[in-house]
Amino acid sequence: MRSVRKAPGEPDEEHLVRLVGRGDRAAFEELYRRTSPWMAVRLRRRCADEQIVAEVMQETYLAVWRAAGAFAGASVGGTAVGWLWTIAARRLVDAFRRRAHHAEPPTAAALADVAPAAEEEALAATVGGDVGDALRRLAPELSQVLQAMVLDGLTVRETAALLGLPEGTVKTRARRARTAMREALS
Repeated sequence: MRSVRKAPGEPDEEHLVRLVGRGDRAAFEELYRRTSPWMAVRLRRRCADEQIVAEVMQETYLAVWRAAGAFAGASVGGTAVGWLWTIAARRLVDAFRRRAHHAEPPTAAALADVAPAAEEEALAATVGGDVGDALRRLAPELSQVLQAMVLDGLTVRETAALLGLPEGTVKTRARRARTAMREALS
């Protein structure tokens, strides 16, 4: 993941997270100002329920405030925005699990009816040639599973909860996506 846009001379997101870890409220406000619009868009791409998105946003930034001191960052090959997204994705899966436990599972956002997400466009732009072409030709239900498991790093169980699918269906679609990619690249 790339860094969120900042003005020249301003601290980057990793530095802001470190300041938040020391209890700096101004750094937290700046981190929220920079990352919350991007975070909300990514969450809405995965969940059509605005109430769940709002809850996940709140839980995510509360977790960031509490755990920023434990952020390892670039020393372990991570980024601040990647760390934020990991927290948010896991909170979204938790919200889906809670909701599924109490009622009907939420409907996943209808990806076929919306414009491609920024990360999908970025992936297509950075992964060129045959791999990029193969990714673009994948059926939407296959690329949805591939995105959740590969790009977002979710497990089969988390992907199933996120997309509102049985785990077996997620495994089948992941296998079909790998097979389709292998065939396209051979």
